[in-house]
Amino acid sequence: MGSAARIFLAEAVGTAILIIGGVGTAVFDGDKAGVFGVALAFGLSLAAAAYLIGPISGCHINPAITAAMVVVKKTDVRLLPSYLGGQVVGGLFGALLVWAVGQGMPGFTAVGQDGQKTIVSVSETGFASNGYGIHSPDHYNLGAVMLAEVVATALFALVVLGTTRRGFPVAMGGLVAGAGLALVHLVTIPVSNTSVNPARSLATAVFQGGWALGQLWVFIVFPLVGGALAGVAWQALSRAHEAAAMATAREPEPVTVSE
Repeated sequence: MGSAARIFLAEAVGTAILIIGGVGTAVFDGDKAGVFGVALAFGLSLAAAAYLIGPISGCHINPAITAAMVVVKKTDVRLLPSYLGGQVVGGLFGALLVWAVGQGMPGFTAVGQDGQKTIVSVSETGFASNGYGIHSPDHYNLGAVMLAEVVATALFALVVLGTTRRGFPVAMGGLVAGAGLALVHLVTIPVSNTSVNPARSLATAVFQGGWALGQLWVFIVFPLVGGALAGVAWQALSRAHEAAAMATAREPEPVTVSE
C-alpha cells in the first residue's frame, strides 16, 4: 500500500473515531454528560486517534489542521486528496454508525421532528449539528459564530502545530492536542455546538439535513480560515523563536576573573 493510500485509510479511521466518540457522546448522552462531558469526549477521542494513527498520517483528522500543516509546509500539498478524502469518508462513516445505533432507540430521529412540530434548537435535534441563529444552542447570531469558529480553530491549530516543533516530547502530542480540542469545545459549544472541523460538521449535517445543510458553509469556510491563519501565525512565531535562539548563541559567555 502506497503512502497516499495509507494516509487516506489512517485519516478515515481517525476521523471515524472522533465522530463516534465526540458526536456519539453528544447524541446518546448529551443531557447527562453536559458541556464538560461532551468536550472531554471530543478531546479523549482525538488523543486516542493520535496514538493510533499519528505515526502514519500525523493524525490531522480535520481539514483545518491539514490547511495549517500545508501553510507551514509540514504536509505536501500533493497529499491533500488523501487527507481530505479520508477525513470526509471517515466522518460520514462514523456518523452513519451513530445514526444506525440511534435507530435502536424508540423515538430517535436525526431531523428533530416531534409529531408535526419541527424542533429548531441544536441541543434538541438529536444529532449534534452545528448552527447559528435559532440553530445555535444559545441563539448566537451569524457574526458571533463566524468569529468564534475562526478564533477557536486558530487557537486549536496553534496548539497542534506546537506539538510538531523540534524538541517537543512526541509521547505528549496526543494528550496536548486532545486537551486543546476539549478546551475550545468548552468555550464554543454554547455558541455554535463547536465545529472547528469541517469534516465533523459535514458528517452531522448530512444526517440532520434541512437547515444544517443550509448553514454548513459557515462551518466549512471559517474553520479553514482559522487553520490557515494559525499556519501564518506559527510561521511568524517560529521565525521569531529561531532569531532569538541565534542571538542567544552569538552572545559571548561572561568572563570571570579569579583573584
